[in-house]
Amino acid sequence: MTTPNLSTRKTRWIVITVAILVLGGALAFWLLRDHKNQDSLRLYGNVDIREVQLAFRQPGRVTQMAFDEGDAVSAGARLAALDAQPYREALAVAQAQVQVAQAELAKLRRGLRPQEITQAREALRQAQALATEAERNFQRQSSLLSSGASSQRTVDGTRTARDQAAAGVEAAKAVLSQASEGFRKEDIAAAEARLAAAQAAAAQAATSLADTELVAPSDGTVIARVREPGSMVASQSTVYSLSLDKPVYVRAYVGEQDLGRIAPGTKVRVKSDSVEKEYRGQIGFISPRAEFTPKTVETTDLRTDLVYRLRIVIDEADGDAALRQGMPVTIEVDAQPGISARVGEG
Repeated sequence: MTTPNLSTRKTRWIVITVAILVLGGALAFWLLRDHKNQDSLRLYGNVDIREVQLAFRQPGRVTQMAFDEGDAVSAGARLAALDAQPYREALAVAQAQVQVAQAELAKLRRGLRPQEITQAREALRQAQALATEAERNFQRQSSLLSSGASSQRTVDGTRTARDQAAAGVEAAKAVLSQASEGFRKEDIAAAEARLAAAQAAAAQAATSLADTELVAPSDGTVIARVREPGSMVASQSTVYSLSLDKPVYVRAYVGEQDLGRIAPGTKVRVKSDSVEKEYRGQIGFISPRAEFTPKTVETTDLRTDLVYRLRIVIDEADGDAALRQGMPVTIEVDAQPGISARVGEG
């Protein structure tokens, strides 16, 4: 009877030990999985590269298209040009009008020429001499009236001549004063305004001439060449479509339950199935508005869940041509729980 009881006790301890090991392993697995889920957040998104539609601000005939589709361009590179001859002629006309306005203003500021002032002074002296002679003649005729040597009609005529001569003296004085003082301030101000308007028109013509050349705003790749040399284009008609090299963005979505685990500035790692390289970046923007998960987003959650759109900025040192528009990527977020997401900033 002793041997069977001992065997039963041994079997029972073995079962208990195995059960303890299984439970311990399950507990350890659960703890590790929970810790991993708390320390790491995986999101899914797509590469979002900015594109620019390039156009002339002026209408005209295209004379040059320097790049083809797929060509890489640098910031400031001349991409296309219009026939600039009409704009050069318009600029020449505007510059000539500026010179005319400058000459008119200089004339008003300088006043009359010395010869003209001398002429006005001599005209005054002549008027004064005529007035003196007219006064003497009037006095002479008036003295002869009492003796009958002169008639009243003659005296009245000399009086009128005397008054006209005196008025001529005053007029000559006014002309000399005006010639000495120069032109009025109001006339000079009007001339200054005409000069400013002419200069503004010349600057506008120069801007229009400069706009006949289309330059790249930044480094990028030509993805569409819309026009060819000889084409007539209207202002703001697209000539090139340019894909910008930098910055490179990733559009992703995060569920409401994980929103508190990220914030603008959170560092992330971005991976693509077609590129072995791992890219670094940071969250730059979190939308303040919830939306339904887009059909292009692949997550393990239901597609009817509300999510928040976020924008991830790839570090400039890591961004390269391997990341293409629309490419699906996986984002690993090293976030700790408890981060308060400041949505809407970025």
